[in-house]
Amino acid sequence: MLRKTLILTLLFALLIAGCAPASSSTVEPVSVSPVETTPTDIPAADPEATGPHAALTDGLGRQVTLDAPAQRVVSLAPSLTETLFAIGAGSQVVGRDELSDYPAEAQAVENIGSTFGALNTEAILALEPDLVVAAEINTPEQVKSLEDLGLTVYYFANPADFEGLYELVKVMGMLTGNEEEAASLAESLSARVAAVEAAVAGVSDKPTVFYEIDGTDPTKPWTTGPGTFMDTMITLAGGVNIGGVLSEPYAQISSEEIVLQDSDIIILGDTLYGVTIESIGERAGWSGLSAVRNGNVFSFDDNLASRPGPRLVDGLEELLKILHPELAPTP
Repeated sequence: MLRKTLILTLLFALLIAGCAPASSSTVEPVSVSPVETTPTDIPAADPEATGPHAALTDGLGRQVTLDAPAQRVVSLAPSLTETLFAIGAGSQVVGRDELSDYPAEAQAVENIGSTFGALNTEAILALEPDLVVAAEINTPEQVKSLEDLGLTVYYFANPADFEGLYELVKVMGMLTGNEEEAASLAESLSARVAAVEAAVAGVSDKPTVFYEIDGTDPTKPWTTGPGTFMDTMITLAGGVNIGGVLSEPYAQISSEEIVLQDSDIIILGDTLYGVTIESIGERAGWSGLSAVRNGNVFSFDDNLASRPGPRLVDGLEELLKILHPELAPTP
């Protein structure tokens, strides 16, 4: 029960639409159109904020001013920690939340504890940061509690699409004085996404996909619906997410509906929590599913979809290998 609560808490904190999931939903057997992403909420850098001084408007609409690039940064979200290390600012990170476990070097950074509930403000203050970065996994109340202590906090709204991800990377580069590295990373990420899109451009046979987030209750497993990065990524990788017709970004879908839909591919984002590929065929009615009979059940690192950072592109490339292995580039 504790594990399930933690998984769902993380999922809810990352909702782009900010909607709570329904207790149970079913899927109508209809086709799914490609996701239309909305413009990102990540603010662009102020074009006049050049040199050592930067004034940016964050995801809460607050103007955040730095007299110089931040050299001591505390990160309150795994996605932001990953972004900091990806742009070469890892040595500037002096504190991170307990869930920030990637890259491996991040685990050597001072752990300020959980960000669910009240923050350990004493631990954060002791690190003497000149910048604290927060994301939607954090709350506006937490941001205010740090501001009230005199700390500078920049809040990143979750990107709504890959363009928003590139902008997030660039803003992080400006905050930390790693503009060139951030611009180079954003360009590289964009090129990789474009390569996937080009690879599937002529694909007409798109497999249907069921993505499982949490199968603690195998009769009603949780899946991803519209407005989630996984839904967008499945579409970009040349597949059709059967959860795309749900009314909620994250919801439960009945086992009967899954059997009715009979997806071509089943992808498990919960194998780190005890669910195995072999156990899928042992569920009532699932042994006859096309994905099970054809050996098309795959494990997947859910961090590559639920953490809105640079590794989203890794996730997209992994999905291409699963959905269209013949189109994936040879290592």
